[in-house]
This record gives sequence, C-alpha cells and structure tokens, in this order.
Amino acid sequence: MTDLPTDQPAALDAGLDPAMASLLAAAAEAVAPVLPAADPLVPGDPQPATEHVTGLFAGAAVANLSGGRTGRIAVLVGEDLVEALKSSPLGSLELAAAVQPALDAAAAVLGAGADAARQIDLELVEAELGTDLYAVPLIGMTISGALLVPAALLAAAAGVEVPASEVVDVVEAAVVTEVETVEVETVDAAAPTETAPGAPAPAAPSSTLFPSARLRPIAGGRGIEMLHGVEMEVTVELGRTRMPVRDLLALAPGAVLELDRAAGSPADLLVNGRLIARGEVVVVDEDFGLRVTEIINDESAAS
Repeated sequence: MTDLPTDQPAALDAGLDPAMASLLAAAAEAVAPVLPAADPLVPGDPQPATEHVTGLFAGAAVANLSGGRTGRIAVLVGEDLVEALKSSPLGSLELAAAVQPALDAAAAVLGAGADAARQIDLELVEAELGTDLYAVPLIGMTISGALLVPAALLAAAAGVEVPASEVVDVVEAAVVTEVETVEVETVDAAAPTETAPGAPAPAAPSSTLFPSARLRPIAGGRGIEMLHGVEMEVTVELGRTRMPVRDLLALAPGAVLELDRAAGSPADLLVNGRLIARGEVVVVDEDFGLRVTEIINDESAAS
C-alpha cells in the first residue's frame, strides 16, 4: 500500500485544515484493509463531497458515534460488493454487517466508537450526515468505496475551530451534471516515452481525484472472493417449540421446555438464518462446540 502525499494538495486546495486532512486520511487508512473488496484498497486524497458523490455508488451504510463523540459517519460501496452480498452462497447478506468493521475502524481514529451500522438509501445520506461532508475514495483496480465524514465532526475530532462559513466551500467547478467513467492505463515506468519536440513533459501520476465527480466505481463482477473476510454470526440450534402467550408468561426458574428434536438428534448450524450444516454437540475446553457431520445443500434443506 502506498502512502498518501504528506502535503495533501487536494485537501488543502479545497480549504481543508491540515490537521483535519491528516485525521481524515488516517481514518481512511484504517478503513481500507477492512472494507470487503476484491483488491487491496488504497485511500485517495480527502476532498469535499458534492451532492453528486452518492450517485456514483450502489450502497451506503451509516453509524452513530458514541464514547464522547457525537455525529455520524458513512461508508459508500460500489456495485461489486452490493451484488456479491446479494448472490452469496449463504443467502443474501446485509451490507451494514459487512461494512461494520470499516465503520468501527474509522470511528476509532476519530476518538469514538461506532454503534451498529444501518444500511440506508443513497438519497438519504445528506439527511443523515448533512451537506458539509468530506470524502476519501478507496481505490483498488477500481473505485471500490468512499468514507464520508461531516466537516463539523472532523473539526471537533481534530480540535480545530472552523467558522461555519468556511467549513466547506465547494467551488462551482466541482459541481458537475454528467460523470464519465475514469479509465486507468497501466504504463511501464521503465519504458521510454516519446515526447513531441517542444511539448511539455508528461505529468507525474497523482492519487488526487479532485473534483469528487471522479469518484466513480466500475463494476467488475469479481464475485464472492471479496466476501472472504466478512465475519458472519453463526448460530447452533438444538430445537424449537411453540407456546401460547399464557404459558410463556408463566415461565419460572426450573421450568422445562420440550423441543421438537429427539434426544441425540443432530443440532442445526445456521448462518444469517439459513441452515447450512448439522452436527453433534461436543465440549471443547469446557465450552460447547459443534462437530459438523453433514453439509446441507438446497435439496436436503427442503426435505
């Protein structure tokens, strides 16, 4: 992973205080390795988020901050991740759960904790976070996501007092009505390049993506591999029963419930509410465990 430029040119050109830019870059650095993606992610330059940014992505999740810091932060993700979650072999998975570690990592850098993430419609991002936002693109082979942090929250976390009129001043040039996909051409740095006589030398590549209209993710359809690091809650179920409310209200210590499972029958292993395996309950270092004896496919699950 390459380091961001220490001078943060795009952020400073946009009026972002150096302390705020450094903090936002650090938050994005923490997010990059834990956001599900098919390729390793590298943060781009912090920059103002115009009203067009949310339209460049396919999903959004927000989290309230806690632990002495108030406000909300958000992570935007591209179509690749949204489609991979929908088509998971374990059934449709929740975007909020998949990006919770990313929101936790960003919140920790901002000196706070993150509450449980919530998936929201992209159109509601401004209503949730406000209009004065800064974004950091998260870049792999394509733009895979972006971290959004309100300017006021960023200033508070950085200990910077910024007049309200100067929090974000998005120049008219950054507001566009039409966005085109950015195509990246790989160039061999060792290969000589031809320059026409009198023409200026080609500019060095930059990680700057200002204005934010360039934050367009490109769906690559790289499938399930981006979900390999996503943690899921796994449940082992011994059995179930149904009871009328009067019996539930009458429960007391010592009551015994009869389940719909015979003694010695295998327990069910469920992920995201979906049955994927069965097995025997065992004891592992004084804790319960499950020895898997059967993997459930769609046909056996229906029987």
